Amino acid sequence: MSISHAPPEPSEADISPISVPEGPLALTPIVPRSSRRARVPRWLRRTTGPVLLLLLWQLLSATGVLASDVLASPGRIAQVAGDLVSDGSLSSAMGTSLQRVAAGLLLGTVIGTGLALVSGLFRIGEDLVDAPVQMLRTVPFVGLIPLFIIWFGIGETPKIAIITLGVTFPLYLNVYAGIRGVDAQLIEAGESLGLSRRGLVRHVVLPGALPGAMTGLRYSLGIAWLALVFAEQINADSGIGFLMVQARDFLRTDVIVVCLIVYAFLGLLADFVVRTLERLLLQWRPTFTGR
Repeated sequence: MSISHAPPEPSEADISPISVPEGPLALTPIVPRSSRRARVPRWLRRTTGPVLLLLLWQLLSATGVLASDVLASPGRIAQVAGDLVSDGSLSSAMGTSLQRVAAGLLLGTVIGTGLALVSGLFRIGEDLVDAPVQMLRTVPFVGLIPLFIIWFGIGETPKIAIITLGVTFPLYLNVYAGIRGVDAQLIEAGESLGLSRRGLVRHVVLPGALPGAMTGLRYSLGIAWLALVFAEQINADSGIGFLMVQARDFLRTDVIVVCLIVYAFLGLLADFVVRTLERLLLQWRPTFTGR
């Protein structure tokens, strides 16, 4: 009969603390490979493409590949832009166009969001609202310009109506999809915690639909500037589109390009505002930002 003896427990004197090497053998934190690469400032990377395109454009214009009557050179466009700014015509046109976009965007946001809430939160609302909205969404809003002129005349109302119609549907689709995309388990968890229907909508459904609403707002802003281009062709006597119509009549490609650049700049600025708002409102949702 063998008796096994357990090894004696080491005493405190036998336990020596683990020594951490110093100098060259010291532990160093692990750094991801992407962080060890030489980083170029992001603003420099983002501006490289437009700068190269601008240099290529200037080179083609200087060598005669691009004729001035086909497309003016960047230097000529910069000079014309300075003239339009100095005489105040460009700033006045920008102010008028911004007012039209702001009015159409406000009305379209209210209508699109309201319809999405009714259709997304209530089944009877979906039955009554979603089918007509889907039908109207397939109709090109540009094709409604003659009808709007008959209904509203040739003043500011048809211009704002076109922008409103262009803004409404992207916002409706994304807000509706955001509401119906909320996880059902979150609804069950909220109900188990005793939340009322209003509490579920406020604390669960609307925050869950907010990312979709921000995406819809970005789409709507892009379509708002597109709709503005068509809207300002309706007997406009002011605005950026009015400058483009005048430039077209006199074959001024330099003025047309200046107006297009202004459209692009205003659209980029509006998108930057929405993305900033998105980062502020969606701080609770960490996402992948690229490497």
